[in-house]
Amino acid sequence: MYLRKTNCAVQSALESQAAVVLLGPRQVGKTTLAMRIAELQPSVYLDLERDSDRQVLTEPDLYLDEQTGKLVILDEVQQMPGLFKSLRGQIDMRRRKGLRTGQFLLLGSASNVLLQQSAESLAGRVRYIEMPPLMLDEVGDDQINRLWLRGGFPDSFQAETEKSSMDWREDFLRTYLERDIPALGPRIPATTLRRFWTMLAHAQGGLLNAAALAEGLGVSGQTIGRYLDLLVDLMLVRRLQPWHENVGKRLVRSPKIFVKDSGLVHTLLGLGTTEALLGHPVVGGSWEGFCIEALIDAAPSGTQPFFYRTSAGAELDLVLRLPGHETWAIEIKRTTTPKVTRGFHLAAEDIAAERRLLVYAGGHEIPMTQGIRAIPLASATDLLRNLS
Repeated sequence: MYLRKTNCAVQSALESQAAVVLLGPRQVGKTTLAMRIAELQPSVYLDLERDSDRQVLTEPDLYLDEQTGKLVILDEVQQMPGLFKSLRGQIDMRRRKGLRTGQFLLLGSASNVLLQQSAESLAGRVRYIEMPPLMLDEVGDDQINRLWLRGGFPDSFQAETEKSSMDWREDFLRTYLERDIPALGPRIPATTLRRFWTMLAHAQGGLLNAAALAEGLGVSGQTIGRYLDLLVDLMLVRRLQPWHENVGKRLVRSPKIFVKDSGLVHTLLGLGTTEALLGHPVVGGSWEGFCIEALIDAAPSGTQPFFYRTSAGAELDLVLRLPGHETWAIEIKRTTTPKVTRGFHLAAEDIAAERRLLVYAGGHEIPMTQGIRAIPLASATDLLRNLS
């Protein structure tokens, strides 16, 4: 069992806010974390996917009045959007009684839906925290290849064998496609959405080409946009936006698309072993996406991630605009002999980057010229976490 960094973030937030919304895909560990917090104080837990628990909240104010003084944990809270108005009233009533913090912990696995619902009713009363899958500093540097291959969902990472890990991820995908996504409302054939998801995995880290995806699936570009919005909302896909601040440069304007968990990429492509992965064309894109998720997670709250590419060939895999507007230029290479291209230097000059990093697959820092640091992923994430 690994100690999740999100645990400390949630406990800290509950000490200063009346309500905390914990976001993350299913099976990432939100409920386990909530139960650990519940052990530390008087608490009540309801899973709003269960009919019996929803029945308890038929008259929400009557029930919640009885729970005053306890931490109320509501799992899959987006299942009852009408509840947020009652939560606002409860928070305000408790404030008048002097109870200002640690009242509600809300768990959800559909970010945009939940953000819209809660923002309308709980503005100024809630803090949002996103829980990612397991990250490198939670499992240890020596586990990097296992984490890359299996991904960070705890049950997948901790499985006894590569086959059992792969089987878990197959079940995870099937459950999302056949149960979880239909429960949100969209009527999309599971086979169609699986094909779409697999097409994204094949193009891991590539520019969004909606026309090609539409042609491959036999649907409209508008439908592709709807499918993509759904997977982004479920926190399963990242849409990395292009840097857009250089006037006079011809910049690429399409986003880059990543399946966020590397283990899901490999399952969608049938890659169950390290040997199979290293021999597959997706290996570079998979490593890039794996590193990008780790770097974004390690960056201080409020950091904005982008990529940079011009029509002339200047390119950066990741640009981080940190709070305070310091800008980092990052190149990612699946190699043990790191080198950067002239395009990296040009791009770093274009955005006036204060720091220039080459994240590579080796185990120690390698001296480079022109202010570039070539460092392992673990060292790069340490640099970012030390800024927080």
